[in-house]
Amino acid sequence: MAEYDFDLFVIGAGSGGVRAARLAALSGAKVAVAEEYRVGGTCVVRGCVPKKFMVYASEVSSQLKTAKGYGWTIGEASFDWKTFLHDKDVEIARLSGIYVTNLRKAGAHLLHGKARIIDAHTVEVLPKEGSEGDAGRYTARRILVATGGRPVRPAFEGAEHGITSDEAFHLPTLPKRVLVVGGGYIAVEFAGIYAGLGVETTLCYRGSNILRGFDDDVRAHLADEMEKRGVKVVLGCSHKSIEKTETGLVSTFNNALTFESDVVLFATGRDPYVEGLGLENAGVKLNEKGAIAVDAHSRTNVDSIWAVGDVTDRINLTPVAIREGAAFAQTEFYGNPTSFDHDLVASAVFSQPPIGAVGMSEAEARHAFGKVDVYRSVFRPMKVTFYGGQERALIKLVVRQDNDQVVGVHVVGPDAPEIIQMAAIAVKMGVTKPQWDSTCAVHPTLAEELVTMREKYVPAEVGGV
Repeated sequence: MAEYDFDLFVIGAGSGGVRAARLAALSGAKVAVAEEYRVGGTCVVRGCVPKKFMVYASEVSSQLKTAKGYGWTIGEASFDWKTFLHDKDVEIARLSGIYVTNLRKAGAHLLHGKARIIDAHTVEVLPKEGSEGDAGRYTARRILVATGGRPVRPAFEGAEHGITSDEAFHLPTLPKRVLVVGGGYIAVEFAGIYAGLGVETTLCYRGSNILRGFDDDVRAHLADEMEKRGVKVVLGCSHKSIEKTETGLVSTFNNALTFESDVVLFATGRDPYVEGLGLENAGVKLNEKGAIAVDAHSRTNVDSIWAVGDVTDRINLTPVAIREGAAFAQTEFYGNPTSFDHDLVASAVFSQPPIGAVGMSEAEARHAFGKVDVYRSVFRPMKVTFYGGQERALIKLVVRQDNDQVVGVHVVGPDAPEIIQMAAIAVKMGVTKPQWDSTCAVHPTLAEELVTMREKYVPAEVGGV
């Protein structure tokens, strides 16, 4: 049997790669992990973790208003962007360090540099600039690609003047005016962040509504609530050009609209990061979206190569990458064939207000099952009504008519991401509406609305039909 330098070589030290590497190393396997940037990957370094810190920072402005409504007198408040960035970077460094420590404790070898596949069992590591310590070629019985994704930068006249989410975490100064381009998770989250920090914020999206793929009621509700919080939402437009002037960046759109801003943030999607990996050297196939094609066990078409996480473009969420990495390790190093079930994965959008969702939208359920029952409630949360605020929450259940199974839960409002985690357990287990209703409400909470809705929702336009 051929001898290899490593039993497993992992390319990418993000959430999925680190989990797979640690578990494999703990089995006694000899494991190497190559990372070209910082250990922790997108989520820890320039994704969901620092982004949520920014959400927390931006929410303080609304909390100050709430405090006044509850009788508090608070002196003049101010926000220091540079102080926040420094403290955020210190915390990210600490978290990245924990990942490094855990890899080493498990016995994995960490290599700093860009990894490139030479053949089905060989990887070359190109060192970071100014370093030569980890350069070289290494052989491995198995190779796991876990390189994640990278932000898409559009191609049109003047697009080079815009930034992506990668740069948004390190802006030297907080701009006075921001134009966010896009309508997905990242776009609505950053729009809320900037607006909460006092930045004049406009969100432009080419579609008819934001958050494509989510329930239509959720999409419309969030757009309306974002407007209440000061975000100008402009739909049905796409960039034609950006011109840099003495006073700012002038964006011109295909409908002749123009906006001037200090920063243009492109949040127009992410592509699987396969560039420069040398996949073609081993004959690894990509799918029609340019992602690495894999089966249910994350195997590619090459027997010795696997892939997990966003580079496979299945469900691009950190917990999914972790579970895929764990399933790979269980299958290949513990003799326990495991595949992750991608059905009914809950998701959260840390917009303002936040969203939690699991299962089907109303439209998806109607296409799948024909007749469905919808339970829907829009209301002002208790905390808001006290001081006369106008923010509203949305809770919606989608239920199959033929067997009463709850197939979709959608929450927009305070603590929605926390609420949906528990709801996801019930939905995953196949809960029915009668079982759901048999649960006693926890009062007074926003979440109690989930188990107290009894009247089926009928849209006004079909009332009486």
